[in-house]
This record gives sequence, C-alpha cells and structure tokens, in this order.
Amino acid sequence: MTGASYVDVQVRRDDLRTTRVVEGPVPGASGLEPGRAVLRVERFALTANNVTYGACGAAPGLEYWRFFPAPEGWGRVPVWGFATVVASSHPELPVGDRFYGYLPMSTHLEVEPTALGPRGFADGAAHRAGLSPVYNTYLRVRGRADEDASARSAREAEQMLLSPLFTTAFLIDDFLADEGFFGARRVVLGSASSKTAYATAWLLAQRRGTAEAVEVVGLTSPGNVAFVEALGCYDRVLPYDAAGSLEAEVPTVYVDMSGDARVREAIHRRLGDALRHDCAVGLTHWEQGAPRRSEGAPPVPLPGPKPAMFFAPGRWRKRDADWGAQEVERRLAAARDGFSAKVRGAGGWMTVVEGQGPADVSRVWRDMVDGRGRPDQGHVLAL
Repeated sequence: MTGASYVDVQVRRDDLRTTRVVEGPVPGASGLEPGRAVLRVERFALTANNVTYGACGAAPGLEYWRFFPAPEGWGRVPVWGFATVVASSHPELPVGDRFYGYLPMSTHLEVEPTALGPRGFADGAAHRAGLSPVYNTYLRVRGRADEDASARSAREAEQMLLSPLFTTAFLIDDFLADEGFFGARRVVLGSASSKTAYATAWLLAQRRGTAEAVEVVGLTSPGNVAFVEALGCYDRVLPYDAAGSLEAEVPTVYVDMSGDARVREAIHRRLGDALRHDCAVGLTHWEQGAPRRSEGAPPVPLPGPKPAMFFAPGRWRKRDADWGAQEVERRLAAARDGFSAKVRGAGGWMTVVEGQGPADVSRVWRDMVDGRGRPDQGHVLAL
C-alpha cells in the first residue's frame, strides 16, 4: 500500500444533504492485527436505495450505521460494490483476491474475515456482530477467460446497480404471491420510477394472463410519468396527487418505496378496509416520512392496515430454510436474467453513468437525497 491514501465520504445523520470528505492514512498502514485484511474499494453503485439506508440508519432491526462506524453525528452510508485485497495478515486470504459486497463510500475498508471459503468470507468485526449475514458476506469474484475488460466493467456495473435492488424486488414479489396478495386484485407501487419498484412491477407483470394476475399501478412524480409508462410493466401510471382517485372498492396492496406520509395517508383514507396490506419498503421521499401535525397534537390513526416494514434479509432467511440456498439462488438467477435483458443494451431502461472522486460522489449523493436522480440512469462511482 506504499503511497496510498485514505478518502472517506461521510454524511450528517440528522441532515443527509450535508457531506464531508475525511482523508488520512489507510487503515492498517502501520501494521495489521493477525487475521485482518484491508480491501481497496474499486467502484460502487449509488441509487435511491442508499438514501433508505441513510434515512433508516438508526432504525431498530436495521441499524445501517453500525456496519461502518463514524464519529458522533456522522454516518458512512453502505453501498454495493467491488473491492480488492491490498493487505492481509490472514493466512488464507492473499493480496489480489477480489470480492463483491457491502462497502462504505471510501477508498479502503479493514475487515476481519471469518468463515472463509471458496465462495468468500464474512466480516467478523465486533461492531458488525448480530447484523444480517446478507450484508456481512463478501462474495469472491472470479475472472472469466473469455471476457475483455470492457465487457467485465459493464457486467459488474449492472451487478452493482441492479443485483441488490432486484433481489429485494424478487423477495417482495415472492412474499406477496405467497400471501395470495392478501386477497387483493391490485398492487399499487409508490416511487414507481425507482429501480426496485419497476423491478417489482416487471415481476408482477409476468403473471399477466394467469390466475394470479393483479393490476399493477405505479405512482410517481408528474415529470416521471412518461418514463414509467414507457417501461410497459405497469398497467396504469398515476401522478402522486391522483392517489386519492383510485377506485375505492378494489381490494389493494400498497407497496411503498417512497415513505411519503402524505401519499400513504391519501391511499389509506381513500381505500379504507379495501386496502388489504401496506408494505413499507423504502424512503426515497425521506423528508415526507412523517406527517406534519400541530405541535402537541396526537397522531390521527389511519383507516386500514398498519404499515408493515419489509426486511429483505428476513424473507431471504425464510426461503433459504424453505427451499435451500441453491434453489433460492437458482430461482433468483432465472428471474434476474429476464429482467437484465430488458434493462441493458440499446433500447434498454438504464444508462450507466460513471463518476470519480469525492466531488462526484458527494454531488450524486445529494442528487439522490433531493430526488433529482434521473430514472433512466444508474450511477457507478469510484474514489
């Protein structure tokens, strides 16, 4: 690591728009404790999903801030990306090995590899004890002899951007189907232009023409209506302010990627008992996450079901127990291949935009926090 330097982009926990750049010596530069390793972060994806990580950073059961500790008041937002081992005191983990997994918006990360095997390792650092194994696991990356650097870069960009989001969508779709859609005939998706939402819509749309088919309705901002309609996986697309015009008698499931309390309230009050389940997934509209009421006024209960948080790793554990890990991976891969074909290439749904350096990372992060991200773009960054 001679000549290397450490750069870390941190955000204020109480104001996600505020970022700072911290520089210093690379972790472990003065010597690694036995059994430790340092990863150099190569590239990572930044999407609206990462805003949810920040907005829910201290939420019980989620605790995203615990993965990568930061000084009081600051947080290191988790991202998905690729990294290479640049220093190791672990006898079974050589320098040069590459991994895919959960990383900070940093140039380096020190880990304590445990359960090391052909597929990868888990970070056994004390501060990550008790956190979800899905997020603590680093998967080994093996090169493909028939793939050139450009093709590998494109494939890995797609993996960073879509794999975590599609996995969540796959598990939401599986959960709803397993529950018989709670007796609903319609699924309404908030933040319909987000990648997790339209991946879920695409999966739901695969049931068209079958006994399991449900109407798939997308809610989005007025400026994104045309993009969402063009995807072709929604039966109808409505702007947010039309949420209160949904047919009140149709049994409905609401899958909320936005966390916008005003939209949630409009849906609950419009549908009442016809709303069979409220599935809370994301917080892309994090500032609208709590309704504004007069100071001291008690919260007004909404008609219909209480929102239930969807935790993808919990659903993964259930299916792992039900089907076994290999079968979960097989079903997920088969679904993901079909979705990827729609997203990539000419006429696809997403263009990859690359960025480099702390200024680019901070700018893209603020765009995501402010909801300025373009739905047809996916950002891949490096520090």
